[in-house]
Amino acid sequence: MDLNMNVNPPHSMGTTIIGVTYNGGVVLGADSRTSTGMYVANRASDKITQLTDNVYVCRSGSAADSQIVSDYVRYFLHQHTIQLGQPATVKVAANLIRLLSYNNKNMLQTGLIVGGWDKYEGGKIYGIPLGGTLIEQPFAIGGSGSSYLYGFFDQAWKEGMTKDEAEQLVVKAVSLAIARDGASGGVVRTVIINSEGVTRNFYPGDKLPLWHEELEPQNSLLDMLNVPSPEPMNI
Repeated sequence: MDLNMNVNPPHSMGTTIIGVTYNGGVVLGADSRTSTGMYVANRASDKITQLTDNVYVCRSGSAADSQIVSDYVRYFLHQHTIQLGQPATVKVAANLIRLLSYNNKNMLQTGLIVGGWDKYEGGKIYGIPLGGTLIEQPFAIGGSGSSYLYGFFDQAWKEGMTKDEAEQLVVKAVSLAIARDGASGGVVRTVIINSEGVTRNFYPGDKLPLWHEELEPQNSLLDMLNVPSPEPMNI
């Protein structure tokens, strides 16, 4: 067995990112694992980045690429806000990311989800996957963990959810992806955006629901020998 793991490749978000609209705003959610090849470089990174007071972006793919796109867009939106004298809309923020992603699609490896609330259109979610396509969606999922979630969202998502229902859906979905995807893990962070402002919530990894064949948190690896099998998944 080759134990010479390469710990020098570019930092990758690995990632599960989610954006969901509800009756009154949006909920964004993400895990917190940043990997460098097989090595976890950061187990508690924040993948939900503020662009303006009312717009946030979830980042996946190359950490460097997603950070520089976010920094450029934040700067442009600041200038835009000064010129107009009012906050930028969610659509303007998403379109700026689309322009940067599409015009540099041969060099960037990042998929983003933009979510926010504005007085013209309310809560909106936009997905900008690799290549720079802009897609408005009632919910968007991205990152390596998203492939485990499409069927779950087809079954669980519904129109007109309350704020609490939407946040519970996001936390449940991220925990399901963490259970199956080796590149997703750590904690779950959520951001709720509506007409009243922004609320950030934090869910530690040991407080997340356990799914099929996941083990309870242990103080010692030896304790795992006596751990019973978890209950079957109930969605």
